[in-house]
Amino acid sequence: MTDSPDQKPEIATRKAPHTDYRGLERSKITPMFQHYIEVKEMNPNALLLYRVGDFFECFFQDAAIISRELELILTSKDGGKEIGRVAMTGVPHHALERYSRQLVEKGYAVAICDQVEDAAEAAAEKRMVERAITKLLTPGTLTDEGMLNARKNNFLAAVVIAGDNWGLAYADISTGEFHTTQDRHLNSLTVELTRLQPSEVLVPTNAPDINRLLRPGEKSDHLPDCLPENFCYSLRQQTPFSLTEAKNRLLLTYRVRSLEGMGCEHLPLAIRAAGGLLEYIEDTQKANQVPLRPLRTYAVSEFLVLDGQTRRNLEITQTVRDGSFYGSLLWAIDRTVTAMGSRALRRWLLQPLLDIKGIHARQETIQELKDNTSLRQDIQQKLREIYDMERLSGRVGAGTANARDLLALAESLVRLSDLAELARTGKSPYLKTLQKVPGDLEQLGRRVIEHLVETPPLHLKEGGIIRDGIDAGLDEQRQRYKEDMQWLTNLEVTEREKTGISNLKVSFNKTFGYYISLPRSKADQAPKDYIRKQTLVNEERYITPELKEKESRILTAEDELHQLEYEIFTDLRSQIAEFADEIREVATRVAALDVLAGLAEVAVYQGYCRPEIVPGRLVEITDGRHPVVEKSIGSPFFVPNSSDLGDGDGVEYPDLIILTGPNASGKSCYLRQVGLIQLLAQTGSFVPARSARMSICDRIFTRVGAVDDLATGQSTFMVEMNETANILNHATEKSLVLLDEIGRGTATFDGLSIAWAVAEYIATEIRARTIFATHYHELNELASILSNVANYQVTVKELPHEIVFLHQVRPGGADKSYGIEAGRLAGLPASVIDRALQVMGQIEKHSKIAIGLRKGIEKIKPVKETDHRSIQQLDIFGELETEGEEA
Repeated sequence: MTDSPDQKPEIATRKAPHTDYRGLERSKITPMFQHYIEVKEMNPNALLLYRVGDFFECFFQDAAIISRELELILTSKDGGKEIGRVAMTGVPHHALERYSRQLVEKGYAVAICDQVEDAAEAAAEKRMVERAITKLLTPGTLTDEGMLNARKNNFLAAVVIAGDNWGLAYADISTGEFHTTQDRHLNSLTVELTRLQPSEVLVPTNAPDINRLLRPGEKSDHLPDCLPENFCYSLRQQTPFSLTEAKNRLLLTYRVRSLEGMGCEHLPLAIRAAGGLLEYIEDTQKANQVPLRPLRTYAVSEFLVLDGQTRRNLEITQTVRDGSFYGSLLWAIDRTVTAMGSRALRRWLLQPLLDIKGIHARQETIQELKDNTSLRQDIQQKLREIYDMERLSGRVGAGTANARDLLALAESLVRLSDLAELARTGKSPYLKTLQKVPGDLEQLGRRVIEHLVETPPLHLKEGGIIRDGIDAGLDEQRQRYKEDMQWLTNLEVTEREKTGISNLKVSFNKTFGYYISLPRSKADQAPKDYIRKQTLVNEERYITPELKEKESRILTAEDELHQLEYEIFTDLRSQIAEFADEIREVATRVAALDVLAGLAEVAVYQGYCRPEIVPGRLVEITDGRHPVVEKSIGSPFFVPNSSDLGDGDGVEYPDLIILTGPNASGKSCYLRQVGLIQLLAQTGSFVPARSARMSICDRIFTRVGAVDDLATGQSTFMVEMNETANILNHATEKSLVLLDEIGRGTATFDGLSIAWAVAEYIATEIRARTIFATHYHELNELASILSNVANYQVTVKELPHEIVFLHQVRPGGADKSYGIEAGRLAGLPASVIDRALQVMGQIEKHSKIAIGLRKGIEKIKPVKETDHRSIQQLDIFGELETEGEEA
């Protein structure tokens, strides 16, 4: 049955609030919404938070997004008679930082539109409060302390790509770091971005949706295919990234005539990236000028290269399982006591050195601090008293530091002299860099401490910041203010005595100001100079000419005092800002000393040794240990193992080790252990071993574990092959290659053949120092064919019904994988284990595959008798049927 046309529904449905301002007639919208839309149209790709009273509100589509992302209630507000309700949500002004951080972490840009005048002035003139964008927050441009990870840099990067060549610039505007580089081969760009893990990457484009922020994984036809998808990208106009615009911006910013001093004069793509990045910082920071350090140019080839897969497998800064800090290498060795030092250690681990001189400088400082316990402990105690000078000086330079920030920086500057005095007792390179601290910085710190009260308030315009005796005008105003306040304090007593009314009171409220209150029953006793102001049920309120005069003076004096204190503070902050570069230079040296003191602490308590860096291609580790596993289970329970690879300093070891042994016996741990020891050595750290002699390597490659990549439709085996191909195409004889279970993702014959060919190619063509862990114990035959290949195994102890893992790596190849025993340890039902043993026995006894495999391996020719460029298919399994019949 249907309703007739004349029938009206009994319950009227409420119209949904507007979530789109487009198409609305502006003249019919309230003035506040008109201004909101104007501001929004100037920042179309940012979520707009608009100050209304004690809240930051957002409307239309932004309200719907923020309501969803922050799980806030979506409500509505009247937009005028013609349009009705408008979608709205909001956050309290005191919680702005917390909610903004959540939105930025989710990949959104946030525009803060705040009140830029006193609301009372606007109310007095009966007009709308003036508002303007005061801050534009994007993932890469955060500076507020509460929005940043104190122990990790927040990098903003810019990329310019021309064919296979690329330029990269990156900066942390909270610390002032600013670097640029240029290189060829797009895969090395991916490596650099993976190392930096920038919060935001700027990409110049001619796309129609410029200034759009792409959240991680979000697709765009205008984003170059070569860029990894797991970063947040900002699409920008091409103009600021043009060579002319970018170069001029750099020259003007640093007030120089040439970029030669910065090392990038002849690197056009690096210049374009750096100039475009500068323009973006200026655009987002509005009135706050960010003081960046002088631009530094570097080359990717100056450092040990660690691609993304290697960083992941070695778990340098986070674990593979859940991406947590706990269980990473950084977690295991970070004994820094300052945020600056922790950030520096992270950078050092992700960018190890190739320069032997630089490595020795770090080693010598660690050695001295390790040997001199009292000096190390005294230095660390002084470092604990030093705040994050890098980020504090950044906020000072940008004009956003409050009084507490300024005081913390000042106290740190004063303590530098004590740190320098300790450094003068040392002889190693990094201690020498801190033996002389500019005297101006200490004087500056003392001046700030003399100016600011011991515990200043958080807000700058509430007064109570500057000490007495600093400014004569301020002291005079304070004295008058105190006298007037004292007069007010005494007024109640004097008026009670004057009138004889014991319950007379002097009070204050925002509407009427100061007043004298009398009970209604005593109103007839009010003196003649009392002027009635308000009548209430139980009391009468009065003012006097003298009280009104004092009130005017008090309220005016309070505002003037706050303003004068603010002016004195901002002048002091500006004076410190002039020394931002010097402060950051000293902060860098302090951070480095913090890192080395922490590494010395690790060396002492974890028993790390100083590795000897020798020429050649040598890896000689005696009783090496995995730093993370050792810390997790305790030193007494970790079984150390030695590693010998390559050649150098008169010794020669195999280039490639075939490592066999059962699952869960420690093969993967051993591989990672060697990689981490090499990485730590080139970081300049001591290493977890009884002794070590090592040569510099140019790259570390790892292929450990089985993962798939569902996002790109790649199977586990395809990912494995891609990673293996990357290694074979980029490794050199100076590289360290750590491979685990190559070929396990496909059929037995295919997998074994690939594993054999890969190992053979590395040993004969690349000659990289390699550990090749495998369950294909047939690969042990390679050692009898190639002189630079050796067999090692992780040993086990066999008992009647179980095996015991000894976790010891010894010469010789294993002939079993013990996979069924590993299944028993994992908890497979006993019946499954028994049946597996029966099946395995039958296969080993009767299988044509097993027989053919043994015969085929024996027929492989030595690689030196073949030519890889014209090698023929090996007929490993040609007599399979015959051998099967004989069996």
